[in-house]
Amino acid sequence: MDWLRERRAAVEAQYDDEAPDYSDDFYPTTSHGAFVERLLATCPPGGAVLDAPCGTGRYFALVRAAGRRVVGIDQSAGMLAQAQGRGIAIRLEHVGLQELAFDHEFDASMTIDAMENIPPEDWPAVLANLHRAVRPGGHLYLTVEESNDADLDEAENLARARGWPAVRGEMVEGDTAGYHYYPGRDRVLGWLEAEGLEVVDEQYDEEDGWGYRHFLVRGRQSGP
Repeated sequence: MDWLRERRAAVEAQYDDEAPDYSDDFYPTTSHGAFVERLLATCPPGGAVLDAPCGTGRYFALVRAAGRRVVGIDQSAGMLAQAQGRGIAIRLEHVGLQELAFDHEFDASMTIDAMENIPPEDWPAVLANLHRAVRPGGHLYLTVEESNDADLDEAENLARARGWPAVRGEMVEGDTAGYHYYPGRDRVLGWLEAEGLEVVDEQYDEEDGWGYRHFLVRGRQSGP
């Protein structure tokens, strides 16, 4: 769909533009670091962790401190340049979540502050890509942003007024960039179940004007 391709390109350009200063003003988060540490505890010493997308590499140091190795991917070349400057990742690749093609290469995967940029049409494929990237039985950590009904209503009315082919939960701040999609807990659980991902733990944090839902999930085990 042209509209979604335009939104994705605009978001990528915005991240490229913001990359040099992105790490200077992180917005508040409550439980991200704790969930990353729980994810790392599921990995063997020296194990490989996929940070997809990695942004500027905010969580690379946590991975290294735990004695694990990190590989980062991002569709923003600007973000990857900042991540490269940390000198921690063993490999960085310029690729988006929709194009991931790793095959059981990692002991775990984390997708933090990113799924809100994935449209509903791409959620099943992205989950399948992340699932395939980890070894059988490996864990994945995902954050999912949530918004309130009033903001969703306003976004729906705006999309209708401007003729955008958006569904409920899709928001665009301004005319181009700022695309977000808020699917809600029930729809996320349905997609996880359809992909064969078991929820190991879940937590909700109310942040400054929005909410984060944390999902620690586990892939299919090998064997019967």
